[in-house]
Amino acid sequence: MANIKSAIKRAQLARIRTVKNASYTSMMKTAIRRFETALQNDNLEVAREKLQKLIRIIDKLTSKGIIHKNTAARKKSRLTLKINKLAS
Repeated sequence: MANIKSAIKRAQLARIRTVKNASYTSMMKTAIRRFETALQNDNLEVAREKLQKLIRIIDKLTSKGIIHKNTAARKKSRLTLKINKLAS
């Protein structure tokens, strides 16, 4: 455990950020799950709406630095490929 006041504050901030980041990642995973559920039910219009919301969420997390930009690009690309495969 840290003894210096600034180190204690930093450790506390790290715990707070860890919880917040976990919340954001959970939000993203839930959105992905809802999108994939819409795909499985063959609801193309609903899936498109879910994809738009999901892309917004992913971009938001990327701008906050929670996920890497390449990870975001990979996720968006794979999800778009899934909906395009269903559409054709």
